[in-house]
Amino acid sequence: MSVSLPERSQISACVFVLGLLCHSSLLLNAQSQASPQTKERQIRVQEPLRTASASRIDLAPKLDGTLDDPIWQQASAIDNFLQREPFEGQPSTEKTEVRILYSKHEVYFGITCFDSDPKRIVATELRRDVSQELDDYFEIIIDSAHDRRNAYVFQINPLGTQRDALITEEQRTDSGTGDGDPGWDGVWTSEARITKQGWTATVAIPFSTLNFMQSRDVIWGINFKRFIRRKNEEDLWSGWRRVYGAARISQAGELHGISEIGSGRLFIVKPYGLVGFSHFPSSAAGTGLTPGTSALYTGGVDVKLGLRSNLVANLTANTDFADADVDTQQFNLTPYKLFFPEKRQFFLENAGVFNFPLGGDRGDLLFFSRQIGIDPITGEEVPINGGAKVTGSIGNFELGVMDVDTRSSGPNPYANYAVARLKRSLWGGSYIGVMGIDKRSGNPFDSFNQTSGADTRLVFYKNLVVNGYATQTRTPGFSSGQTNVGAGFNYQTNWLEVFAQHRKVGPNFNPEVGFLERTDCICNYLDVTFKPRPKLRGVRELNFEGFMFHAPDTHHVLQTQEWQNTFRIEFNNGSYSDDDIVDVFTQRLITPFNIYKNIFIPVGEYHWTRHQLTYGSPQDRRLMVSFFERFGTYYNGHLNEARVRATYRASERLSFNFAEQWNRFRLGLVTGPAGTVLPGAVGDFSVVFGSFQTNYSFSRFLTLSTLLQMDTANNQAASANIRLRWNYRPDSDLYVIYTAGQRFASLVAANPPQFYENRLAIKFTYSWRP
Repeated sequence: MSVSLPERSQISACVFVLGLLCHSSLLLNAQSQASPQTKERQIRVQEPLRTASASRIDLAPKLDGTLDDPIWQQASAIDNFLQREPFEGQPSTEKTEVRILYSKHEVYFGITCFDSDPKRIVATELRRDVSQELDDYFEIIIDSAHDRRNAYVFQINPLGTQRDALITEEQRTDSGTGDGDPGWDGVWTSEARITKQGWTATVAIPFSTLNFMQSRDVIWGINFKRFIRRKNEEDLWSGWRRVYGAARISQAGELHGISEIGSGRLFIVKPYGLVGFSHFPSSAAGTGLTPGTSALYTGGVDVKLGLRSNLVANLTANTDFADADVDTQQFNLTPYKLFFPEKRQFFLENAGVFNFPLGGDRGDLLFFSRQIGIDPITGEEVPINGGAKVTGSIGNFELGVMDVDTRSSGPNPYANYAVARLKRSLWGGSYIGVMGIDKRSGNPFDSFNQTSGADTRLVFYKNLVVNGYATQTRTPGFSSGQTNVGAGFNYQTNWLEVFAQHRKVGPNFNPEVGFLERTDCICNYLDVTFKPRPKLRGVRELNFEGFMFHAPDTHHVLQTQEWQNTFRIEFNNGSYSDDDIVDVFTQRLITPFNIYKNIFIPVGEYHWTRHQLTYGSPQDRRLMVSFFERFGTYYNGHLNEARVRATYRASERLSFNFAEQWNRFRLGLVTGPAGTVLPGAVGDFSVVFGSFQTNYSFSRFLTLSTLLQMDTANNQAASANIRLRWNYRPDSDLYVIYTAGQRFASLVAANPPQFYENRLAIKFTYSWRP
């Protein structure tokens, strides 16, 4: 690797700082262990460790959603839940009881959620693996490795609907989707019933689902969470501090009593078969795509194998992603890339192990799996020959290794991707890690791309997090400017949150298998939020936020600057208001910005000021709506953004979702593709885009979803996706999917040509456990 002397100095300095921080923190930790006085002070501020016990049984209890079976009475009830929201540390307003049993091959949970007003229990979701944040629900968090940083999440609502997920390195996720990364799918059973006293549920989890092979003296980390939708109340058994939450695995309790169990080795073989057709228009000629109609007929297999406790191998051959959700369309108002989340199952499972954040407005990542198997320009799928990955933990180390091979398709040559991630756990969610990525392809002008980096996350006093990283890339034709180094901190209490970050991104830093919004940047970001909770009727929390983003290039010429003041109010019933008092922006364009079709904003420096008003209705109602209006200047003119979103839950079987945004542009001077000046009136245009989704559940195991999308900025303004899923046995499905339009979106900042595809696929999967 050819790296200039200044870059080597930056990398060496950053690595030295990371090492010094880790060494100092370890010394502090060792000193606290050696000092009885210090240790005593720490114990006083820590929460007492919660413990639970499981009772052994020979025959499984009835798993009918009730606790009528006398076997459940052999287990003592866990009932000391406390509120995290709205009143931290206060007893929960509704009593909750959990009983735990186990047999040779499974662990069982009997749950009773008492409710003083059962008629107001909210239970509307029958679809597996979708967010249950609009329902009442109960959550089981199991840290089977007892490493106090990773856990499985098993969630059910009063209809027995399942959602499962993984929490990796205590990573929090968007509160709108639930705890943990939902990409992981486990095999487990659940039933639930609404009663006159509230609702009850029974859950059975095989030890093989947890890939748990230890048989004696088992100690698990465990926690429980209950959410009461109409009260917007969150109750936890352990870790109920507002700054903790269910994802803080280090604050979970312990489960004792499991012993003399059978092997729980995970071994699943899952073949698939697919038939259907695909049609591309004649305009696709010359792009590598085949115009006209072609038949689809293929098959493949996926394998999961537990190598040892908490270490899993995933193998895939001739991988297919027909059942992946389509992307939700977005309209890009910036000259930078848009971020679209990964939705393909092979890459989603245990994805948190490979997480290497680089900061940034949209969450830059050193590794972004969407760069594999999807053309980043057109969004068309690139066939995958096969892949393998090993993920999990060995002692204090978190490990992730992946290798994927794709074959040539259209403009995409064959390519091989190798990824390795290793993290050493330190204390309380802290770690130090390294990552390496190697891409090899048949493109003679870009035959390889390599990325390497080291990072750390250090947690002090449980609410101060310091992080830093040093990374570099190797790309043919470049010998300098290929580094990216940064550091930051996050301090959080119940009433104050402070986040600051400094990054320096070289002009030639090029992680081709990552996501990077911008290069050639010295990016500085500071965000301060005050979160008081005044005693005002109906009001839960007020937010006063201010942030400053200052981003010159590496020659110290300003490219982007933004500062913003925001006021938010959250009500006890879940309604909210989110208002930007002022948003002041500066943007320099060094190339024309293709804002719409053949309209470009010329090169120059622009300044504008905007304001925002947002309101969302209570979330326990059948009909929920939110309104958004942003207005003010924009580049050399004006822009109004109006959004409306609505969700109507007609019943637990039928729901509707509607979202629409109307952007009204009134710009000044604009140009054509060649830089020719267009009349000023051409800068006045509107873009309307949105979606309408219908979901109908015949049962928990048979669902029909339709998604219609519209985007007037696209030559093909409308698209549709219709999906029927029949989960005919655990982890085995039959899909019938019709797509008209694009499945996956482009990742480039410009507006590249995307071809309207008509595609019908019938996919059958069968999960077999030898």
